Order: sequence, then C-alpha cells, then structure tokens
Amino acid sequence: MRVAFLGTPEAAVVTLDALLDHGHDVALVVTGPDRRRGRGGKTSPSAVKRRATQRAVPVAHDVAAVREVDVERAVVVAFGALIPASLLATTPMLNVHFSLLPRWRGAAPVHHAVLAGDSVTGVSIMTLEPTLDTGPIHLVRTVEVGEKTVDDLTRELAVVGASALLEVLDTPTLLGNSTPQVGPVTYASKITSLDRRLSPRLDVTTFVRTVRLGGAHLFAGPTRLIVHRACPSDAPVPEGRFHLIGHDLVVGLRDGSVVLLEVQPGGSTVVSGRQWWFTGRASKEETTWS
Repeated sequence: MRVAFLGTPEAAVVTLDALLDHGHDVALVVTGPDRRRGRGGKTSPSAVKRRATQRAVPVAHDVAAVREVDVERAVVVAFGALIPASLLATTPMLNVHFSLLPRWRGAAPVHHAVLAGDSVTGVSIMTLEPTLDTGPIHLVRTVEVGEKTVDDLTRELAVVGASALLEVLDTPTLLGNSTPQVGPVTYASKITSLDRRLSPRLDVTTFVRTVRLGGAHLFAGPTRLIVHRACPSDAPVPEGRFHLIGHDLVVGLRDGSVVLLEVQPGGSTVVSGRQWWFTGRASKEETTWS
C-alpha cells in the first residue's frame, strides 16, 4: 500500500521500519522540526527523520505536504500535533495509539498507565477523527504493565503496535471495519517536571511509580538528585530523612520508606545510592531531603 507516515520520536521508528520492511510504499514522512537536543547550540533531527533519511524516504515538517503526494492513506504514530480536519477529510489516517482506548486519550498514555497502577495497557489501531483520540477502533492488543518503566513499556508497545498495524493493513475485514470506542474515558495530559518531583509527602506506591516515569528527582539540600531506580523498604525511617541501613540508602516517606538503588546528581554519572552517600554529597552533615 502507498502511504504517508507521520511520527517523531524513537517509538515511532519501529512502525516506519515495519512498513518499509513489509513492502509498503512510504511516499512521504512528516515529522517534527529539527530541535536543540542536549547541550550546545546545535540542532538535530527527530529520530523518525534520521531513519527516513537513512532509508531514502522524502521528509517534510508540515502536514500540508501530505496533500502533495498520491497516497491511499496515512499512518500516524506519536506525531505530537493534531491533524487538521480538512486533511482528514481527504486522506484517511490510521493511528497507532499506546493505550486501550478510550482509557488514556492524549499526549502521555504510557506515563499515566504507570502512574495510575494499571495492570494492563496496550495498543489501539484507530481511524483518526478531528477530535482527540475519539476515532473508531480496528484492532486492540494488550500488554502487561507489571513493574516496567515507561521506557521499557514504550519499547514493548512500539513493537506490538507495529505488528498490529501491519495486521490491519493486510486484512481487508479489519481495515474496512471498525467499532466505536466503549467504556469510561480518561485523559493523559502531558507529563511535566512537577509530575516527576519526588517529595516526602508522597506515599511509597506513588514514589516508586513516579521513579518509573524516568527523570524523577528530589533535593538533598541544594543538590538535585535524579532517582533512576527505587524499591519499597521495611526500614523505619522518619519522613524526609536519609538513613544508610546496611548497604541501602533509604528515604522516609509519610507512610513508609524506599531504597534509592540508583541515583544521579546533576551533571554527574549514575551511581548506587550508597556510593552517592559516601562520595557524592556536597554536605556530609545533610541528612534531610525535600
């Protein structure tokens, strides 16, 4: 099938590769503009643009470019912007959405599935409508959440989603038939730095889930400490305090305590909590956190 592809991050690359490897004719890739990524003033392309360039697929940054190519439909994966209704009226689009719609419509469905403690999430292949993630569903595939991080879960969903999309494209009964979304609607707003802020006022469950988002952080005095891995502890540590218990660096919360397994002070490397305690603290007298 001759298609256009709209996507931006690494998770979307899996579907782009699957389309090309499966013999579909990707006439155009539309992706986010080059941006400053990391330190320094240089801009760099999105992950999808890099892969499209490697595979000699034309790239555009404006969705209006889809009007200029002759395609049967478009495929959208984590594009990061709403598609104009006028374009949807002329070019049917399939969306690979990383949730079991209508649960977690919106920008950050994987993050919210983890934060909410969902036991199961999945992928919905839907036809796009002008309204946010409301389109009818062609195929659903489920994935266990378990204790996976957002990054690990996203990588798994990307593979499952690519496979599900190919199944829809290759199966006329799936492609030609869809069903309305049924069930309670929830929305997954964009995750901010504030959502990743760890506090002694959190309960243990929320603390650990927040760490699984990636980029979760707390402050030890003036030091911003990113927490990469953590797990619940039985140690009786007062709220807002650090205690070193055996080989474990433990922090106290309002309803219990948590072991900081891997941490990263700002501008430094990832180390164990114990190693940071002995070698990385700016103030050896500091035993509180916020």
